[in-house]
Amino acid sequence: MASTICFILWVVFVTDTVWTRSVRQVYEASDPEDWTMHDFDCPRECFCPPSFPTALYCENRGLKEIPAIPSRIWYLYLENNLIETIPEKPFENATQLRWINLNKNKITNYGIEKGALSQLKKLLFLFLEDNELEEVPSPLPRSLEQLQLARNKVSRIPQGTFSNLENLTLLDLQHNKLLDNAFQRDTFKGLKNLMQLNMAKNALRNMPPRLPANTMQLFLDNNSIEGIPENYFNVIPKVAFLRLNHNKLSDAGLPSSGFNVSSILDLQLSHNQLTKVPKISAHLQHLYLDHNKIRNVNVSVICPSTPTTLPVEDSFSYGPHLRYLRLDGNEIKPPIPMDLMTCFRLLQAVII
Repeated sequence: MASTICFILWVVFVTDTVWTRSVRQVYEASDPEDWTMHDFDCPRECFCPPSFPTALYCENRGLKEIPAIPSRIWYLYLENNLIETIPEKPFENATQLRWINLNKNKITNYGIEKGALSQLKKLLFLFLEDNELEEVPSPLPRSLEQLQLARNKVSRIPQGTFSNLENLTLLDLQHNKLLDNAFQRDTFKGLKNLMQLNMAKNALRNMPPRLPANTMQLFLDNNSIEGIPENYFNVIPKVAFLRLNHNKLSDAGLPSSGFNVSSILDLQLSHNQLTKVPKISAHLQHLYLDHNKIRNVNVSVICPSTPTTLPVEDSFSYGPHLRYLRLDGNEIKPPIPMDLMTCFRLLQAVII
């Protein structure tokens, strides 16, 4: 029970670490020298709460242009407007900005003036979801830690876009129009600290090449990926959460070692075309294989090898760590093979 609680806490930590790492920095107390205490100018289109003087709320106001941003502002909310452009001028005094939310506008790449974003030397969070972007905007500030571009029309990533973004920990490109030809071998070069990469709901047929080595969470659901190259995971030795639901993976498209990768703790392969349970690591804790074409479970093949000299009581600690297994929506008929439970002694739930 204690080990289960520890794992849950660890999952929560890893899943949220990208967020909390940055939020701690954003919510540090501001230095009075960074802005004039009595400078409370507020654009008439927006709301400036007296109790939160570093925030500017301009959302849901039908704005077509970005107003001039006062120098004291750290947090800028401009979502759900009709803004089409991001010029330099409104930000010329906004040297303290950490957070910009421009979700749900009509911004295009042509509307972003070169230098408008890169001049914001302290920016950590940039939200541009639900706009009209066709490529990842560039240049961006070196300070950036999270870039959210979900639900645009992105099909291109210009060369060198990420080359200076060594502080970026989260990149969200889900629900765009990315094809395999959007990536070069050096597309992600420079993203030394990237931990979460989300490219779900695009049009990929292959795994993206040469991912950053520190990637821990990789989300590729709802693409058309047919296979995974041999030794693909060697370049991302820290990947712990891998989601490949709703793709076209078949047995022939998997590496010979399957997913026998010691770093992977949570593996999601639902809604694919697998007929066999792939090889897994003894460290894997959650496995989703529902809605494939699996007919039987060959435990002798999938059971990870463990030292044979261990006492029985130690096999719980050093044996396979699998706790959750989902196999429903396949062609498997009950009962569950007893040797499955013998191998995976920590299993708490099997859905079949």
